[in-house]
Amino acid sequence: MIRHVVFFSSRDANDIDRIVDGLSMLSAIPSIRHFEVSRNRSDDRFSNDVDVIVYAEFDDEEALKAYRAHQIYQDCIEIVRPLRELRIAADFWSPSQT
Repeated sequence: MIRHVVFFSSRDANDIDRIVDGLSMLSAIPSIRHFEVSRNRSDDRFSNDVDVIVYAEFDDEEALKAYRAHQIYQDCIEIVRPLRELRIAADFWSPSQT
């Protein structure tokens, strides 16, 4: 299983709900095993740079590739990219279960 985590900051705090709504579209992509999008609820005394988090799980690398190639993903980029300041993404593989 692959875990996909993405952090976003908004250019304008008034756009955070629009970013969440745009990213929520991604849940309709069929290759996703599990999907969550949420505002950051942390009150970190060192940094509050992250406004929105996406967490998704995929069965394998092919499912992740299908997600990124899907038209909904492309549509989401067109909505969210102009509203965001920062985007940091990470993918990590879950250890095999035996």
